Amino acid sequence: MPTTSDFERMLRGVSLRVTRPRVAVLSAVHDHPHADTDSIIGAVRTGFGGVSHQAVYDVLRALTTAGLVRRIEPPGSVARYEARVGDNHHHVVCRSCSAIADVDCTVGMKPCLTASDDHGFAIDEAEVVYWGLCPACSTAVPEHTV
Repeated sequence: MPTTSDFERMLRGVSLRVTRPRVAVLSAVHDHPHADTDSIIGAVRTGFGGVSHQAVYDVLRALTTAGLVRRIEPPGSVARYEARVGDNHHHVVCRSCSAIADVDCTVGMKPCLTASDDHGFAIDEAEVVYWGLCPACSTAVPEHTV
């Protein structure tokens, strides 16, 4: 797990000024993969103290723009954030409890899916969301209702 020094190095590496809120938000995203903004705010407040919603939103936007975190928004879900960036991985989402897990690309790095017609676009990312029931929810639901 990255340390405060690692987070400071990451921020400097993308030319962002090191501030306590930025380090706290970056740490929260690393500690809570696929967390929504409210969860990140709660984690930051627990470890850092008083910080406004707007400050966390601003830091998340700066970190996303700088490529230190990735914003994902599965259809029907609020925005979530993760620290795993730059590898074009995908996600599986539980239809029941909304748990999210990473799914590695099955072929290659970027893009792992080749479009049947790219319409002239220079494709640099493919996004796939797999849907189903997580192990906990699939054992809790009788088979005849699935």
